[in-house]
Amino acid sequence: MNSAFGRILLAALLLVVVTQAMAQRQNRKGRDDFTLKVDVDLRLLHVTVFDWKEQLVKGLKQDHFEVYEDKIQQEITLFKVEDIPVSLGLVIDNSGSMKFKRPRVNQAAITFAKTSNPEDEVFLINFNDQVFLDQDYTRNLDDLTDALDHIDARGGTALYDAVYLALEHIREGQEEKKAILVITDGQDTESRYRFDTVLEFARESYASIYLIGLFDKLSELTRKERKAAKLLKQLSEETGGKYFFPESVDEVHAICTEVAHEIRNQYTLGYKPTNLSRDGTWRDVTVRVPGAPKGKRKWIARTKRGYYAPTES
Repeated sequence: MNSAFGRILLAALLLVVVTQAMAQRQNRKGRDDFTLKVDVDLRLLHVTVFDWKEQLVKGLKQDHFEVYEDKIQQEITLFKVEDIPVSLGLVIDNSGSMKFKRPRVNQAAITFAKTSNPEDEVFLINFNDQVFLDQDYTRNLDDLTDALDHIDARGGTALYDAVYLALEHIREGQEEKKAILVITDGQDTESRYRFDTVLEFARESYASIYLIGLFDKLSELTRKERKAAKLLKQLSEETGGKYFFPESVDEVHAICTEVAHEIRNQYTLGYKPTNLSRDGTWRDVTVRVPGAPKGKRKWIARTKRGYYAPTES
């Protein structure tokens, strides 16, 4: 009798526990669904602010910023100034013309990694007339150094293919913030992908592209080289990155340090667009910083120029 009563009591207790667990799970699922919806609607912008001397402007508050989407001002609902880990892609030209430049470029790439956040995850793509993922995501500086050391510069320049692969691979990064640094010394000669295709893919990506073009002498560029430089400039500007065309490979070290410093000192702004139509159209985004102190020249904000709205599918 007592034994039967005990079994009944135990079954009842188990039923209560299971019912409570299912209810908690359902409540948790509801919160998760809500959080996911909010995250999908929230647009994040990583913003660099600089003055007329190209110096970073630090210490700004949310009230300093204005965000416009298709010329309509948006309400900023998230504001952060944090040195957070980043998913980084290094894309380095390994064509024959880079043979005598690669040692200094490699040193600069290592400096870039050392100057970046220690928690960054980095992958390395080398390219000539083919494209190679020579080091997948790593937080180990020794892995990156080993991958850079085993280089044999030769062949042509499949630059656009390399950038396309980097944009694909950056999507697999674990960090929300993403950036790609491209170092090349010439125009594309071997790619299967056209520039327009790569540019469109870059506009869809969340990654900012920083580009160092090692053209020999900017004042003596051929017509094709000037066109190549213009396209590379467009690629970086569309994604909120920055382009550099130094006169000498000796300048690459300082540039890599500057890029790493910039990435670590960006502002993160978030807003929920007033236009919630899921029509897949392009939305222009502009960030303004009208709060420069009186008597100083205006501050300039650099960020991604827009995004494609999601679709119902």
